[in-house]
Amino acid sequence: MSKQRDYKLISYTQSLCPICIKPIPTKIIEKNNSIYLKKHCFEHGDQLEILEEDAEFYKSREGYNKPSTISKTQTKIAKGCPFDCGLCPDHEQHTCIGLIEVTPQCDLGCPVCFACAGSGEPLPLKKIEEMMDFLQESESNEAEILQISGGEPTTHPDILRIIGMAKDKKFKYVMLNTNGLRIARDEEFVKELSRFTPGFEVYLQFDGFDSKTYSYLRGRDIFSIKQKAIENLVKYKVPITLVATIEKGINDNELGKIVEFGIKTKYIRGINFQPIAFFGRLKKEHNIKDRITMTGIIKRIEEQTKGMIKKSDFIPLPCDIDRVAVTYLYRNKDEFIPITRHLNIKNYIQILDNTFAFDADKIMQNVKKNESCCDILGFLKEISPLIPPSFILKSEKEKVEFVDENTFRISVTSFVDIYNFDMASIKRECVHIITPDLKRIPFSSFNMLHRKRYLNG
Repeated sequence: MSKQRDYKLISYTQSLCPICIKPIPTKIIEKNNSIYLKKHCFEHGDQLEILEEDAEFYKSREGYNKPSTISKTQTKIAKGCPFDCGLCPDHEQHTCIGLIEVTPQCDLGCPVCFACAGSGEPLPLKKIEEMMDFLQESESNEAEILQISGGEPTTHPDILRIIGMAKDKKFKYVMLNTNGLRIARDEEFVKELSRFTPGFEVYLQFDGFDSKTYSYLRGRDIFSIKQKAIENLVKYKVPITLVATIEKGINDNELGKIVEFGIKTKYIRGINFQPIAFFGRLKKEHNIKDRITMTGIIKRIEEQTKGMIKKSDFIPLPCDIDRVAVTYLYRNKDEFIPITRHLNIKNYIQILDNTFAFDADKIMQNVKKNESCCDILGFLKEISPLIPPSFILKSEKEKVEFVDENTFRISVTSFVDIYNFDMASIKRECVHIITPDLKRIPFSSFNMLHRKRYLNG
């Protein structure tokens, strides 16, 4: 009997050779219950890279796929993906999160910084406003989430005016992506931030509780600073999303503790876990072949929360099924329960928009539009813990506050680097950098290939 291969072929794609950065033919394979990219570069030979640790979850993602949202484009197809970013007509998804880096300056200097932030001139207000207007125009004036980032955006001398300008531009949600250093030391600044709520939150870098974690990822032990930042934000009732960069062997044992802390701390509205991506300042000696993945994080969350949050509670985000998984929890007295425990999302996938944002009003509008193909009574019954009947009677401010106070979001976002690059998933990436020359570039593509060009002018 002839010998069988030690893997099962799932599909074909195109990846990049990490040496010559050229597109190369690639198989997506299943091996030992995990998913790998089996690449072949005609110059540099065969390469095997881990894509996902959990083959079962990976293969289930197609059940959540749906038609993408059409978006305007700014560049033509010339060299092919991912070299024509801007967006080009070949990109499959609109901008769920538009990210504006208002300054390259930073007051921390993390060893794993994807942006190699540290020095440079902050963008002038006029340019930032132009970039905001561009994002709104690109999304037909319905742009949902604007993330103000850097560098460290709180070092920008006009950061409060920038946030105010974003609110005036009618973005549904505005996020301030920060390391928290200024928030910890400047209580008056936090007081000023509180006036932007609702529809504003702080996207706070928070990697765990161990001093060694921060020394490794951030260059020094700043856990006490994180604690003070959260204390100040809670004092002034500013909503928080914790964002944790996770590396295997460093802080992947702290996931359950982060979840427990987030759920129990008032005004923390969610957690975003991000497996470490291999671009920017990150050194090559990190263990790329044994990297943690999106599904690896989900598995550890289940183990470390002792089943309070289960793998089955997570679903692939419809707008980016390859790289984002999410679960929403609703408040039931003093505890939060995943909505997916009694709501079968697959049955209602047509009424969910391609977005990161939870918009209860939009969901109810979509129910009415799709009443011919949706069991409305069944859906309303199943969704009632998350969106009670009394919700429609609330004012706009009350609706936002209700969602903030009664829902909790846990997401896992896996960005693409030259090792785990998969052409299909990069075309669906919906977190986009807005550049000063008015282009939208997928976050992963920008950091892999395009950032140096912008740094060099």
